[in-house]
Amino acid sequence: MTSAGHEGTATTVDMWVDPICPFAWMTSRWLLEVESLRDISVQFHIMSLSLLNDEGDDMPEKRRKALDRGWGPVRVAIAAEQAHGGDALRRLYNALGQRIHNQHRTPERALYVEALAEADLPAALADAADSDEHDGELRASHHRGMDPVGEEVGTPVIHVPSEHGVVAFFGPVVTPIPRGDDATRLWDGVLLVAGTDQFFELKRSRTRKPSFD
Repeated sequence: MTSAGHEGTATTVDMWVDPICPFAWMTSRWLLEVESLRDISVQFHIMSLSLLNDEGDDMPEKRRKALDRGWGPVRVAIAAEQAHGGDALRRLYNALGQRIHNQHRTPERALYVEALAEADLPAALADAADSDEHDGELRASHHRGMDPVGEEVGTPVIHVPSEHGVVAFFGPVVTPIPRGDDATRLWDGVLLVAGTDQFFELKRSRTRKPSFD
């Protein structure tokens, strides 16, 4: 899974995302910014907020409807990964995120077909949105990313290398998206805390809404 690269090879950073999560989207944009500036390779994987909250019966109706709609994007994404690999998933996640978050569109078949076309993938993969055919693979991917982190977390989740092995944690949650020196400074901080075996949690209340600029 995640591993520090040997000399001359990029360090692989694994990130678990749900296409409907705005904060995962912004963290993914930050990581891609770091990828353009540092010798890292970002690999995307699918988790599911709908699966994570599958047993939550006491949530507000608006959130319940959003999570019900959330099955579609993750099913299409996992079907694309199963059929065409990780690079295809990366292209599709980028295309889905632009439409869902930057264009503020509701996940539905027309959106999936557009995103699949942009990602150079077959339109027929949109059929997976209404099928449980790949739910086994979806659950396996979800648990590979989430189980090492623990309970009471959502997405973004990243797995990063450290001298103690692979460290998995929730975050960082960012808004707006760090760019340039801000992006690499945050990355250096992530590696610093990941390499501190005694470190577990650092948090403050979020006072800004998602900003996709």
